[in-house]
Amino acid sequence: MSKGQGRKQAILGLIMVSPSFLLLLIVVVLPIAQSFVVSLREESGGIGLGRYAYLFEDKGMRDNLIFTLRITLVSCALVLAVSYAMALYMRFSDGRLVDWIRRTYMIPLFIPGVIATYGLMNLLGNHGWLSRFLLVFGIELPRIIFDQKGIIIANLWFNIPFATMLLSSAMAGIPASVIESARDVGAGKLAIFFRVIFPLSFKTFLVALTFVFMGVIGSFTAPFLLGPNAPQMLGVSMEQIFGVFREREQAAALAFFTFLLCSALGYFYIRSMAQEEASRS
Repeated sequence: MSKGQGRKQAILGLIMVSPSFLLLLIVVVLPIAQSFVVSLREESGGIGLGRYAYLFEDKGMRDNLIFTLRITLVSCALVLAVSYAMALYMRFSDGRLVDWIRRTYMIPLFIPGVIATYGLMNLLGNHGWLSRFLLVFGIELPRIIFDQKGIIIANLWFNIPFATMLLSSAMAGIPASVIESARDVGAGKLAIFFRVIFPLSFKTFLVALTFVFMGVIGSFTAPFLLGPNAPQMLGVSMEQIFGVFREREQAAALAFFTFLLCSALGYFYIRSMAQEEASRS
């Protein structure tokens, strides 16, 4: 290939990726940069990091941050554990139950979030139908709605189908011959899982973790309708700061800080993928 042809292909490649790059620049990069610039404005009129210091100095904001991280970590752990178990079961089991799970586990993805949240409120509320049903047997339902448990249950409902779909695709890509070869040399079920199945699905596992983490930490509908008044998740707190107290600069600082939290996991994911690609080459 001549230098002229290589240059033409490079220019053509830049032209082809430019629309997606411009869209990313307008929709993501510029708003993030604008939020950071706005967050640097101090109440005195100067420029500084006082808005970010407030996130850690104020007890209410610290409680919101800890509450958000706790909800996010617990939700991610439960979602991935349940999703991985379902993907394994659907990959290596047969029968009517497996067929039923395959046909129904995607249904929550097609139910709008507001409707699903309203349904959970009617189901699990203090005066919901489950509470009334259990009272017939003398069982009192613990507080779930307007509590962190309600947010976690909603996160399970919203994220398990998507994570299961990703992990199921990874399980389907594992050749049966590899698993049979491991069995032929005497490997048990645990050895096959930790030495064959999990390493081959680890990349997809990281993808699912990244999407679930970002979806939970930035969620608003379920925490707003199902969560307590205090502490609050960062999305709800941001809306209160911006919509109620009209503190645009502080809301921008909170938004940019949330972006940094998501970027930390994104960096870990990209670094892991880069190391995997380097090991292959």
